Amino acid sequence: MIQHLYHVTLLFIFLPLLCFGQYEVTGKVTLANQNQPLSGINIYIKNSNLGASTNSRGQFIIPSVPTGEYTLVASAVGFLTTEQTIEVNSSPPNPIQVSLSEQIMDLPEVVIQHISMTGGKKGIGEIPGSVHYISPQELEQFNYTDINRILRTIPGVNLQEEDGFGLRPNIGFRGTGVERSSKITVMEDGVLMAPAPYAAPAAYYFPTVGRMQAIEIMKGASQIKYGPYTTGGAINFISTQIPQDFLGNIQMVGGSFGQRTLHANVGDSYGNVGFLVETFQLASDGFKGLDNGGDTGFNKEDYLVKFRVNTDADARFYQSLSLKLGYTTETSNETYLGLTQEDFAADPLRRYAGSQRDVMNTEQRQLQLRHAISLTPHLDVTTTFYRTDFSRNWYKLDKVKPSEEADEVSIASLLNNPTAHPEAYAIITGASSLNDDALQLKNNNRSYYAQGVQSTIGYDFVTGTVAHEAEFGIRYHEDQIDRFQWVDNYRMDNGVMELTQTGTPGTESNRIETAQALALYWQHKLTLGKLTVTPGLRHESINILREDFGKNDTNRDQINDDDPATSDFSDRTNTVQVWLPGIGLDYEFTSALSSFLGIHRGFSPPGSREGTLPEKSVNYELGLRYHSGPLSTRAVYFFNDYANLLGSDLAAAGGAGTTQQFNGGEVNAQGLELEVQYQLINNPDARIALPFSLAYTYTNATFQNNFESEFEPWGTVTIGDELPYLANHQLAIQLSLQSQRFDVNLSTRYQSGMRTVAGQETLTNDNSLAGYLVTDISTNYRLNRYITFFGNVTNLTDEMYAVAARPAGLRPGMPRAFTLGIRGRLAR
Repeated sequence: MIQHLYHVTLLFIFLPLLCFGQYEVTGKVTLANQNQPLSGINIYIKNSNLGASTNSRGQFIIPSVPTGEYTLVASAVGFLTTEQTIEVNSSPPNPIQVSLSEQIMDLPEVVIQHISMTGGKKGIGEIPGSVHYISPQELEQFNYTDINRILRTIPGVNLQEEDGFGLRPNIGFRGTGVERSSKITVMEDGVLMAPAPYAAPAAYYFPTVGRMQAIEIMKGASQIKYGPYTTGGAINFISTQIPQDFLGNIQMVGGSFGQRTLHANVGDSYGNVGFLVETFQLASDGFKGLDNGGDTGFNKEDYLVKFRVNTDADARFYQSLSLKLGYTTETSNETYLGLTQEDFAADPLRRYAGSQRDVMNTEQRQLQLRHAISLTPHLDVTTTFYRTDFSRNWYKLDKVKPSEEADEVSIASLLNNPTAHPEAYAIITGASSLNDDALQLKNNNRSYYAQGVQSTIGYDFVTGTVAHEAEFGIRYHEDQIDRFQWVDNYRMDNGVMELTQTGTPGTESNRIETAQALALYWQHKLTLGKLTVTPGLRHESINILREDFGKNDTNRDQINDDDPATSDFSDRTNTVQVWLPGIGLDYEFTSALSSFLGIHRGFSPPGSREGTLPEKSVNYELGLRYHSGPLSTRAVYFFNDYANLLGSDLAAAGGAGTTQQFNGGEVNAQGLELEVQYQLINNPDARIALPFSLAYTYTNATFQNNFESEFEPWGTVTIGDELPYLANHQLAIQLSLQSQRFDVNLSTRYQSGMRTVAGQETLTNDNSLAGYLVTDISTNYRLNRYITFFGNVTNLTDEMYAVAARPAGLRPGMPRAFTLGIRGRLAR
C-alpha cells in the first residue's frame, strides 16, 4: 500500500514538469514560389505518431511535442515530400514555414508541362484561358465516385445525369451538347480514352473517377492542342502516380443501397526503378425497384499496374521509360426504359417489369508506354505508344410488338405517348402478352479499339526581354468500332419474361467503322513583362471508312462481291482535312488583377456519312481574374459561333442508335462563368477555417436558321429555338468548417429547368424537365496521420427530381444516400 502511494506521489510531482516540457509546433504550408496556402497536407514528426493536417489556410498545429530535435516531414499526393530539422526547446517554437513543390506526375517538371494540361495549381494563373485543376485533397473532401457530382462545382460544364452513379456520364462544355460526352476530348494521362474517339466518340466507357489522383479541365483557346474536339474543351484524368518513397493507401466504404467500395494502392521508388499496383472496386444493389423485385445494381472492378525505369536525375540526358497496364470490367443491370410522367409522379424509383433482363457487360484494357528524355535543360521530347480495347454488350429492351398483327413500337415512342399504345404499355408493366415475341431485346454487341503514337517536343529560350516556350506535337491514331448485333424475343407471363426466340448474331447490325487520323499542333508562348501571348495552330487529317456487311452475311464473306444482286455489302468513306488556329492573350494589371482573351476555331469530326460536314465554329472568351488575401474571383464571358452544329443519332439520346451525324446548321452559344472563393474567417491565429466558394454558369444556345432535322431531339427547327438539355442557370455553393482533426463540408447545387426538345415556347412537362436543388454534406475525422474516418450524405433533403426524359421516359436522380468509410495510409 505504501509503495503504491509512493508511485502516485511521484506521478503528481513530475506530471506538471512533463507537461511543461511539451509545446505546440505550428506553421504554414504554401506552394513553392507562389505563397499559395495548401490544404490537406500531412505534417508529422518522423518516427513518431505526432502529426496534423493543414486547413484551407495552409496552417497546422501539432500538439504536445516534447523538447528535442526532430525531423519534420511534409507530404501529400501530388507533391514532392520535404523534410526539415526543427528544434523544440524551453521556449515555444516560432511558426514554421514549409514550401512544397507540385509533382502531379512522376516525371521531371520540364516534361510534365507537356503532358499535363495545367501543370497543377501553379499553372492555372499562367494559362490564358479558363482552366481548372481538381487536386487530390479536393477530391478527398467529399470522396465522390460520381463524376457528375465532382464537376458540378466547375463553371461552364453542362451535365445530364442518367443512372445516378455516373457510370456513363453525359458531359458538355459551354453549350456543346452532352450526349455521351461525345463533344469533348476525354483523356487519361494525356492519352485519348473514348473507345473510338474519331469513328464512334460516344463514351460508353469512361475513366473510373474514383481511381484518379487529380482532374484537369480546360476550355478556351489554350485547349486547341488537345483534339480532335476543340469547340468546348478537354478533360484529363491524372491517374495515381508512382510515389517517390514507399506509400500504401487503402480506403473502404459502405453505404445505402448496398454500396461497397474498395480502393487500394501500394508503390515505391528505388533509385532508378519505381512501381505502383492499384485496384478500385465499386458495387451497389441499385436504388430503383423492379416490379418483379430483380437486381438493379452494378459491379465495377478496375486494376492498374505501373512500372518505371529512369536514369539518375543529374544524368547528362535524363530519361525515363514508363509502362502502364489497366484492366476494367463492369456488369450493370441498367436499362434505357424509363417511366411515363404519370408513373414517375407516383413512384420515381420504379422500374417496369419489361426491363428485368436488361444488363450491360463491359471489358476494357489499356496499355501506355511512355519515353521521356531531357536533351538539355531547355529541350525535351516525350513519346507515348498507346492501345485501348473495349468490348460491351448492352442487352436491353428495344421494341414491343403486342400482337402478330400490330406494328412494333420503340420504347421511346411508347413512353412518349403511352395512351396511343395501351397494349404495349400493359406488357412492359407486367401484363401477360398474347404474342410470344412481344418483347424484343437487342444485343447491342460492339467491340472497339484505339491505338497510336504521339510525341511532343518542348523548347524554351529567351531573346532579349522576351521569354519563349515553344511546343510541337504530332499524333498518328487509328480506331475502330465493330457492331455485331442481334435481337432475342420474349413473352411476358404474369410479370416474368420468358425467352421464346434466340436471334442470330449479326442479323440486326453488322458493320465496321474505321478511322485513321494524323494530328499536328504547334503552340508558342511569349512572355514580355506583364503581357503573355500564346498563338497556336492545329491540323487534323481524318479518313473514316464504313463497311456494312448487311444482315444476311453474318460470316462477312461477301466483302469482295461487288454484285448488288448477290451481296448486301456496301461501304462509304468520308475524308476531312482542317486547320484550326487560335490565340490567347493574358495581361497582368497588378499582382492581384489580370485578364485574358482567347479566340480559336472549334471542330468536331463528321463521321463516315457522305454529305455530313464537320462541325466548325469560331469561339471567343474574355475573362478577369482577381486574387488578394482571402478573396479569389474569376469571371468569363464566352461566345461560340457555330457554322455547322452536329447531332449524333444515339439511342442514349432517344434516337435509333445508328450513331450517324446530322448537320444542324448555325448556332450561337454564349454565356457567363463566375467563380468566387472567400475565407470567411480571415484571422491567421484562428484555430478553424471557414472557406466559401460559389460557381455560377449562365448558358444560352439558339439555332440561327430554319430546317427540318432527322435528329429526333431537334425535329422541326425555327430560328431562335433553344437547344435541348442545356440549363440556362447552374449554381453551386460550397461551405466548409475545417480544423486540425476534422472538417465538415456542405455542397449545394441548383439547376434551372431545361428543354428536352428544341424550341422556344413556354416550358411545360411535355417539353422540359423541372429545375432542382440538391445538397450534399460530408465530414472527415483524422484520428492520426495513418487513419481517417469519413462520412457522406448525398441528396440530404431526399429531393425527388427527373434528370432526363431520354433515352426512353423519365429517369430519377439519386435519392438520399449515406456512406461511411475509413482511409488508411502507410508511409516509410
